[in-house]
Amino acid sequence: MATYKKRGFKPKNKAEEAQVEEHDSTTAEVFNTLDKGASRTEAWVQKNQNYILGVIGAVAIGVLAYLGYHQFIQKPKEASAANELFYPQQYFDQALASETEKDSLFTLALNGAEGKYGFLDIIEEYSGTKAANLAKYSAGMTYLNLQQYDEAISHLESFSSDDDIMGAMAKGGIGDAFSQLNQPGDALDYYEKAIAHSENEFTTPRFLYKAGVVAMELGEKDKALGYFERIKEDYPNAQEANGVEALIGMAQN
Repeated sequence: MATYKKRGFKPKNKAEEAQVEEHDSTTAEVFNTLDKGASRTEAWVQKNQNYILGVIGAVAIGVLAYLGYHQFIQKPKEASAANELFYPQQYFDQALASETEKDSLFTLALNGAEGKYGFLDIIEEYSGTKAANLAKYSAGMTYLNLQQYDEAISHLESFSSDDDIMGAMAKGGIGDAFSQLNQPGDALDYYEKAIAHSENEFTTPRFLYKAGVVAMELGEKDKALGYFERIKEDYPNAQEANGVEALIGMAQN
């Protein structure tokens, strides 16, 4: 039996032959265009080789610089700042527990003593570190206790934290400062920010209570009633729940 071997396609007529020639021509044009494009790209790369290498080098240097900065500068700086923060924090804690030397201990916490940094030194010398950010919070609370309310507001506003407790306490501290400055509208605004920051058993009833009291002072009884009722319903075991029924009665009248 004979075996058929297909050696190639042969057009049956002139029409098919023309189609084949047209196809071959089109294919040749495509490859020719690709060749020209590749040549132009190659020429552009050669022409701009120094620029390209410069950009790549700059990116590489930037990455290495960032890694080097983080490893050899930022990390040791963070560790040193955290170590420095320990000393003024001790003065701050002692001040809170003291009955007779509060102001002097708070001042030592701010300014340092015996060659050790205070909160203000850490903020300045270790700017950009986590410890410096925490020092802003502690300095703000220190100024609040020293009744230097403008300074308290300034430092607490510059503090940033996603922490449920500290973030709310900072905003509530600003509210306390505005309240002492007889700016109840601003105080209420920050108490509400403290409430909105997080919901927890410690800060939420605390600032719901303060927000309710200030709202009453501003004549916003409906808003105050909402805050007091929320304490009663959501935080019945909180200290602020004691006597909240009387406040609810006042807000309803």
